[in-house]
Amino acid sequence: QVQLVESGGGLVQAGGSLRLSCAASGRTFSSYTMGWFRQAPGKVREFVAAISGWRGSYADSVKGRSTISRDSNTVYLQMNTLKPEDTAVYYCAADTKSTSRWGTGDAMEYWGKGTLVTVSS
Repeated sequence: QVQLVESGGGLVQAGGSLRLSCAASGRTFSSYTMGWFRQAPGKVREFVAAISGWRGSYADSVKGRSTISRDSNTVYLQMNTLKPEDTAVYYCAADTKSTSRWGTGDAMEYWGKGTLVTVSS
């Protein structure tokens, strides 16, 4: 059974940092692009970051403040200088299609259940 399990969310003050983790199991993900989406209350889901091989891609909203990395079947998202607008549920995802085709996450092959990040002002 394939599972993506996120961890690392929580409550943090603006300007703080968090490191999200996504542990994948149930198959080999070496050929998969893995990454993160987020969805804030009342808003549409949006792409945050993804990593294919060792190459990371980032949404403009987090570029320069976040770093995505990967260790075998675990993907990490280090987020710094957090802002209240970063508050959302963060979802891990994996798919064989390239990052350029991830869009807003329609038809992703695998999803985690999400971890809540709350940034207080």
